[in-house]
Amino acid sequence: MGFAFKYGCSLLCFISLLPAISYSQDYTYSRAAYYGSPDCLGTPTGACGFGEYGRTVNDANVAGVSRLYKNGTGCGGCYQVRCKAPNLCSDEGVNVVATDYGEGDKTDFILSPRAYARMARPNMALELFAYGVVDIEFRRTPCHYHGYNLMFKVHEHSRFPDYLAITLLYQAGQNEILAVELWQEDCKEWRGMRRAYGAVWDMPNPPKGAISLRIQVSGSAGVTWVQAVNAIPSDWKAGIAYDSTIQLS
Repeated sequence: MGFAFKYGCSLLCFISLLPAISYSQDYTYSRAAYYGSPDCLGTPTGACGFGEYGRTVNDANVAGVSRLYKNGTGCGGCYQVRCKAPNLCSDEGVNVVATDYGEGDKTDFILSPRAYARMARPNMALELFAYGVVDIEFRRTPCHYHGYNLMFKVHEHSRFPDYLAITLLYQAGQNEILAVELWQEDCKEWRGMRRAYGAVWDMPNPPKGAISLRIQVSGSAGVTWVQAVNAIPSDWKAGIAYDSTIQLS
């Protein structure tokens, strides 16, 4: 008997029961499925709020995650995912970026079709797709974006100058963003942004002029603050991504 699951924006599939989650060394045993896509890429409407970046980042090897979503803190995390059917699955598996929320019957990952296919051995992808859902093992890995610094994208729903929403792109390393604050020059203090949803942070009536930010990062070095001075220009525009010159590691 199949069980329906929902992926991000109401994508429906059917999956079957498999063994419960367990652990082996630094890998976690779980399950993964895939979602439908006309071009095999990710979805631009994912719950992390990444937009087009969430559709194509990491060569579209992306995933919706459930318990790893962590109310949005898990957005942008990278994982190595290996399926466990020995005749069909490669030893390397696939490295994916979490760009959406995807809930299944005890699955941890709902993969883009491209990512799901890349778990297979050569010429075995069609047989792997026939499973619909597979046993996997996964582990957290550092994200690498060669040639890119951390970028602050002004979300398309922003309205200059009264409402600013941003997403953080190219989040390298094994880091999670816990907080984002803007410098209020006239008050000489940091003002916290609200996590609106996923990886989207917002603030009504943001400071005037060029905007300096600091972000609280949880990673291998513990919890630290990283500052970007004048990272967003005074005449910021919705839909534009601004380079921070910051390299997380």
